[in-house]
Amino acid sequence: MAKLNVEDLIDFLEPEIRKSLEATLRQHFSQQEYNSRAVFKTFKEEVGKKSMSWKSIPNKFIRSE
Repeated sequence: MAKLNVEDLIDFLEPEIRKSLEATLRQHFSQQEYNSRAVFKTFKEEVGKKSMSWKSIPNKFIRSE
């Protein structure tokens, strides 16, 4: 097992996650206007509220390089 800081991981993956969220929103809400940075900020805040900062991750999900 390893411990992972979920919020830091989301920060690290921000460009990829933000693009994915934007594509998802465009697909489902194509007529709506929104700011992808604001959506990402809200998403990150909600993750922070709903999860522990440090999460134990099983070894099967970790590969050391």
